[in-house]
Amino acid sequence: MVRRWAACVAFTVLWWWAAARLLFTFDAGALEGAVAAGGWGLSVLPVHCLPKARADGALAAGRWRRAWRAAREPGAE
Repeated sequence: MVRRWAACVAFTVLWWWAAARLLFTFDAGALEGAVAAGGWGLSVLPVHCLPKARADGALAAGRWRRAWRAAREPGAE
């Protein structure tokens, strides 16, 4: 558990270092840009997703197929 927190803190410090160098210095280069862009890219990943079957309010497989079939049947209205 401590290692995980230490890694998170280290990556956070690294990202802030890269972002600060990009903003405040003229000699920031590709390394800082790659670290900042990579950290931002990781932050928008959907890491808290669940498999569809376990998600709250999940719809059953084939729901749309059944709806189309029901709509095409005569007298469905």
